[in-house]
Amino acid sequence: MIRNSITIGVDGNEANVPNRVGVSVYTYEMLKYFESVSKATHQFVVYLRKPAMPELPKETAFFRYQVVKPDFIWSQISLPVHLFMNRKPDAFFSPAHYAPRVSPIPTIVTIHDLAYKFFPNEFLSSDLYKLNKWTEYSVKKATKVICVSNHTQTDLLKLYPEATSKTTVVLNGYRKRSRRSIKSVKSPTSPAAGGIRGAGIKSNSNIPYILFVGTIQPRKNITTLIEAFESFVESHPNYELKIAGKKGWLYTETLKRIESSPASKQIKYLGFVDNEQLETLYSNAYITVLPSLYEGFGLPVLEAMSYGSPVITSDSSSLPEVGGDAVLYCNPDDSKTITVALEKLQDSKLRKSLQLKAEKQLKKFSWEKCAEETLNVIKSAVV
Repeated sequence: MIRNSITIGVDGNEANVPNRVGVSVYTYEMLKYFESVSKATHQFVVYLRKPAMPELPKETAFFRYQVVKPDFIWSQISLPVHLFMNRKPDAFFSPAHYAPRVSPIPTIVTIHDLAYKFFPNEFLSSDLYKLNKWTEYSVKKATKVICVSNHTQTDLLKLYPEATSKTTVVLNGYRKRSRRSIKSVKSPTSPAAGGIRGAGIKSNSNIPYILFVGTIQPRKNITTLIEAFESFVESHPNYELKIAGKKGWLYTETLKRIESSPASKQIKYLGFVDNEQLETLYSNAYITVLPSLYEGFGLPVLEAMSYGSPVITSDSSSLPEVGGDAVLYCNPDDSKTITVALEKLQDSKLRKSLQLKAEKQLKKFSWEKCAEETLNVIKSAVV
């Protein structure tokens, strides 16, 4: 039986950072929802290594922050000691892979992907060790395990079949557009079809562009996208390729590939972009491409669709689950399939068809729905 009044502890560290991406966005969205529903019967204590940044949800009588020191091996030593020595919440939620070691209360952990198992060379050895050892511990000791997609759940249960009975899929949400309606379908020669307006990103507004959004690392498969773009611009020389995302592990390989490309003058690396800039990029992109080799979920697919940008993405991992029938798929190991998809999207009827399908597909996902279902899983762990 679920108790009528509970206090939930949350590891909020992933949200307490600048330039949020991936798990940091997920954690931030969970905190926003938890604050909005906090009340006497559902109170929240958010545990942090450092004081809360100003942009985090504000404290209330039923939603507060607790800084725990020292921050050395925080989730494995400092936090567990604090939970044992002080008044304990009724459950603890870890939005990332690392649950507190020797938790004295029911613990719920979210697993976002198992990329470190399939692409171990893309991780620092110290990070790889932690992901392997601490994720294994978290999954085995957690009362409940949340997976962000059915594909992630499948991968997880292949490794830890004993977790079957305590694993639940809760699909991620996405950042919804804040000030623009879905744009009308434009031809590639239309001045408004490409380019950037405002937001501190300058571009020739007459140039249509293909957009990539994601952390710059080998798993994102940007070099294959560049190869496809090189073939595409042979017959469509008026296009640019814009790459937006912070530098990740082994990012230099991608930057060197851009520099050596025969189409390098048409490839723009923008670095990390904030939410307002990202909104502008999506709103004006003629096509968005996410050719990743592996994704636990794939937020850029949903974000691009919400701004009316047709999407090409890989036919692997969780991406077909996210894109449904509202995107075109490519083989991430074959640049020619990306080029073919880019050619297909010159057809305005196909673009319009995908746009209409995207509106339907997007209804399956929202951060509010994700957070509400997550909270229900947390409450179900409290007996």
